[in-house]
Amino acid sequence: AHENTALQSRPPLEELNYGATAAHKRQDPSMSGSRNSSAKRGYLTAAVLCYANLINFMDWFLVPGILLDVQQYFDLSDGDTGLLQTVFILCYMLAAPIFGYLGDRYNRKIILGAGIFFWSGVTLASSFITELYYWIFFLSRGLVGIGTASYSTVAPTIIADLFEEGKRTTMLSIFYIFIPVGSGLGYVLAAGMAEVTGDWHWAFRITPCMGGLALVLLILLVPHRTQRRIAAHRALSISGTIRVAAEKPGVQRAAKTTWCQDILSLGKNWSFVWSSLGLTAMAFVTGALGMWIPLFLYRAQVVQGIVSPCLQDSCNSSNSLIFGGITIGTGILGVITGAEAARRLRKMNNKADPLICATSMFMSSLCLYIALMVAQTNILSTFIFIAFGELFLSVNWAVVTDILLYVVTPRRQATAIALQILLSHLLGDAGSPYLIGVISNAIQDKKALSFLWSFWSMQYSFILCAFVGVCGGGFFLLTSFYIEEDRKEAER
Repeated sequence: AHENTALQSRPPLEELNYGATAAHKRQDPSMSGSRNSSAKRGYLTAAVLCYANLINFMDWFLVPGILLDVQQYFDLSDGDTGLLQTVFILCYMLAAPIFGYLGDRYNRKIILGAGIFFWSGVTLASSFITELYYWIFFLSRGLVGIGTASYSTVAPTIIADLFEEGKRTTMLSIFYIFIPVGSGLGYVLAAGMAEVTGDWHWAFRITPCMGGLALVLLILLVPHRTQRRIAAHRALSISGTIRVAAEKPGVQRAAKTTWCQDILSLGKNWSFVWSSLGLTAMAFVTGALGMWIPLFLYRAQVVQGIVSPCLQDSCNSSNSLIFGGITIGTGILGVITGAEAARRLRKMNNKADPLICATSMFMSSLCLYIALMVAQTNILSTFIFIAFGELFLSVNWAVVTDILLYVVTPRRQATAIALQILLSHLLGDAGSPYLIGVISNAIQDKKALSFLWSFWSMQYSFILCAFVGVCGGGFFLLTSFYIEEDRKEAER
């Protein structure tokens, strides 16, 4: 009691007068300058992370951008071709929990730098693999997946620590815009380099150079340590003063939990569980579309007589270029629309975020189903409905992450992101490209091989994506039943 009285009467200088009380005090110009400098450093750090995220997702979609060339070069069936992306995603998702554990406990800048260096080096090396060693090419895609897992797991938590809640949503939205932008540029880069050079291997020699620049920027511009937002949650208010409880050894020890305790706690968080299953459905659909849509469009055009069958080493890449452009445009528009809709609707309804996600999933499934049905007769309508389908999917990227960040306590956020990555990829896009390819092969085997039957096999297998999208909408609806309670629990 005596210590508390002393604290109330003589609080330390550095802890005095935050919030409304501070408005009446004389502001130190050096403190104001320090805050401005810190804000600029935060935005600069976020810019570097966004640039690296761009390269991250460009590497993801290099192979789908030149899928027809790769399939012919290594003489792969639809099932084996789908396995390429499955190997990548499997390694990515298995590595994610490891990096989530490390990201919550060790220096995150070192983890990010090592990941960028590793995946860029492997991508460059994979450009020199010949057709006799297709299994090494499969292995290289798996290693790239491990490298990118280190980045995708840790980078969002750094942004979350740099900004308060209002700005955090905006900065995460900008960060996640680079998912569709990077994905689309991956298609454009791969198809463009294959067309310009006549050799698809050159597609794997540009992003490593960009990765080298990202590594230099990370070393020079990103702070060695970022202030973790958990410190704010440890703050105690004592009679108008704030004393940071993290300075107390007892409190600091109490905050440390084991990995198993973190997992058990997250398993009881129903908002986290249902929103993660919703994200899994999103990943299933986007993984299948990202891998197969250019090839599906090519087969539709062959059936309509718009293009002639590709029997050469270098195939026409126009579908990849167009689909890449659609992915970029709809991605930017979708992420911005989703963030703005969430910001406005939260003021009227505390359940706005999961309801936005549910509605967009239902609309996306409807658009994709229509696109599949009209593909045989009208390729322009197919492109239009695919664009709307991708637009509605992109609405959810930043919103889903923001849900996680406010229903999970800060000290478990990197672990939660890693677990969400593991679940969404294990049941989502790790298997969907391969599953679509296997279903397509099974349908083709029922009839003699023809261009029409080859198109139908892909069309019928894609219908599964529309069904999974509807399930994802249902999972987000379930999230809305628990989100208010879980948010309050995380704040406590």
